[in-house]
Amino acid sequence: MSHLGLHYYYLGMEATQTKAGITLSQGAYTQKILKMACLADCNASLTLMENRLKLSKLSTDPPVDTTEYRRIVGALHYLVNSRPDLAYAVGYVSRFMEKPTAEHLVAVERILHYIAWTVHFGCFYRREEGESALVGYSDSDHGADLDGWKSTSGVNFFLGSSIITWQSQKQKVVALSSCEAEYIAAVTTSCQGVWLARLLAELKVGEAGTFKLNIDNQSAIELSKNPQTHCSECIEEGRVKVEPVDTKLQLADILTKALGWDQFLELRTNLGLVNVKQMDKA
Repeated sequence: MSHLGLHYYYLGMEATQTKAGITLSQGAYTQKILKMACLADCNASLTLMENRLKLSKLSTDPPVDTTEYRRIVGALHYLVNSRPDLAYAVGYVSRFMEKPTAEHLVAVERILHYIAWTVHFGCFYRREEGESALVGYSDSDHGADLDGWKSTSGVNFFLGSSIITWQSQKQKVVALSSCEAEYIAAVTTSCQGVWLARLLAELKVGEAGTFKLNIDNQSAIELSKNPQTHCSECIEEGRVKVEPVDTKLQLADILTKALGWDQFLELRTNLGLVNVKQMDKA
């Protein structure tokens, strides 16, 4: 065995460790994606998608090269490992990989123009004193899918002030109301939170603690406390504490829909995404 020192690059993942904290980014990998798509010198875009963009598998636009479309989207999926701001957009364009059209390709190119502007962005994990609480955020966009009317769930977890997991996924069933869509997202978040709490307990050699789950839908909160629901059992056993959060402070909102510039920028900052190159200079 040999000691190779501090980790700084592995499988496209770049790490910088300082007294202030750790940054994770994929700048070199991002540049490879842009070069692969022949957009290395493209104009930058400030946003990922048009606000409230809706696309369908039944698009009447001309078809595009399926192999090339899948290759680019597949590469973007790996970039999401250090870029929670990309999770929704990349997941959304992935829904059209079977028969992509020019309309779908335009949406992918918009993502590429955005990452051209944010090549060196990544997650910052600040060093914190004392115990860091596990906090989850759960949100959904009801009936967002034009083809099957399924909702999109957004889930993320923070340990202290640092984001550690994120997920944007189309729900498996059709929710009949926004309350039901929010509850389905909350169940997914609760399951993930229980697993994370147990993992942290194993790492610390202790008992799994209670984590906080923030939901911005009061009806979904009341439903989660119903004795006949899955979440209720977790709440009664003290594994999760459900709390209401203002919609403007719902950090999972960025994982459920295409947002306007101001809201997107605010949420991206609150997720802990930074320009790693600027931090290095500081």
